[in-house]
Amino acid sequence: MARPVQCHAPMMTNAARTMEDDATGIVVPPALKLVVLSGPDAGRVLKLDEGQRYLIGSATDRALVLRDPKVSRRHLEIEVLGDGVRITDCESRNGSFHEGARFREILVGTGAVIRVGDSELQLLSGERGVPMPAADSDRFGGLVGRSLSMRQLFTLLSRAAVSDVPILVRGETGTGKEVCAEAVHARSQRAQGPFVVFDCAAVPPALIESELFGHARGAFTGAHTARDGAFVQAHTGTLFIDEIGELPLELQPRLLRAIDRQQVKPLGAAGYREVDVRVVAATHRDLREEVHAKRFREDLFHRLTVVQALLPPLRKRKEDIPHLVRELVGPSGPEVSPAALALLTEHDWPGNVRELRNVLERARSLALKSGMLTPTELGFEGVAVDETREGFHAAKDRLIATWERGWVTELLKRAKGNVSRAARLGQLDRVSLHRLMKKHGINARDE
Repeated sequence: MARPVQCHAPMMTNAARTMEDDATGIVVPPALKLVVLSGPDAGRVLKLDEGQRYLIGSATDRALVLRDPKVSRRHLEIEVLGDGVRITDCESRNGSFHEGARFREILVGTGAVIRVGDSELQLLSGERGVPMPAADSDRFGGLVGRSLSMRQLFTLLSRAAVSDVPILVRGETGTGKEVCAEAVHARSQRAQGPFVVFDCAAVPPALIESELFGHARGAFTGAHTARDGAFVQAHTGTLFIDEIGELPLELQPRLLRAIDRQQVKPLGAAGYREVDVRVVAATHRDLREEVHAKRFREDLFHRLTVVQALLPPLRKRKEDIPHLVRELVGPSGPEVSPAALALLTEHDWPGNVRELRNVLERARSLALKSGMLTPTELGFEGVAVDETREGFHAAKDRLIATWERGWVTELLKRAKGNVSRAARLGQLDRVSLHRLMKKHGINARDE
């Protein structure tokens, strides 16, 4: 039993009340724990019981003691309720953040990640093990991101890359599944071998067997010469099979044999050929549902999912958008105005990183003369229609906060992290700049 806390919850804000009113969908299992994902105390676990309150901070008498120098002595209060977990910031000096936004009080469920100082804490069900640790790096090959979900993915991929097991990469269209597969190949022992891409959705179903496994001369009308399939072409390297969910059911046993026995039989051939291939597959479908619908073989599903890597959609990792914008615009590209960066961050990006890249390429072509990307070049005329579903003040406050964060981030980038120089460039005093940095959780050394 944790000792009684000394931090009392402040009066709830309108945002907190809305979150509480909408809390009916929040599920809190009977066994709950708080896991430290990153920071000096990574790996520590605090078990949570319903009806109890827990105080977290740097003082030694807290329920969970964090040695992070940016964490206050009394930083957070956690109360486990029947319909969620209430988390209150105890007027800490550096603030508490959820999904990139600073809060005073929120109601969340399992899976929520809270950042305090340089530490990240996640609420998990007691049955789940300790989650994958987050990588220190903000990139894995061509994948870029500082969000927790991406850095955890980088750890998974770096560990899986050095083995030879099949990997299934899941993600929406445009999230970078092929980039992910290329990065795995480049980190593997097969890096000197070929990287071959086979897209099941781009090949007519009648030709998939021949394109994937090859064919012998005379195997069908027009087969005047023998041809190697994708498996043979990828010998000693990696075969990336994109949109694996589109593979016809009748060909799935052949793919399973090719993976298991490292043998392929070209169409029309008398015997099998030996191959040495590592398979990385990708899909935007839920293959487990496809198995239940009898459209995908269960044995093949289990063979492909020895390691599963989920690429989160861009709308669920919006804190990565400023870093992706800098990466895609490039060091020699035009400057991105704070207003443009704010709109880019607010957009939901149904086409994910691919859509973001296309928008920025168009904007760059229109900004050749001005040398600056503004909302005009982006083609964003104003606030999205969906945003009118919010109340006026809530939408206004959110957009202002996004603009402020983008403006301060770009200002510090121009000043190469020097706060005094940034204050001069921004025409405001250092105290005001520090206040904005603290408000949005921005560290000069990160910019």
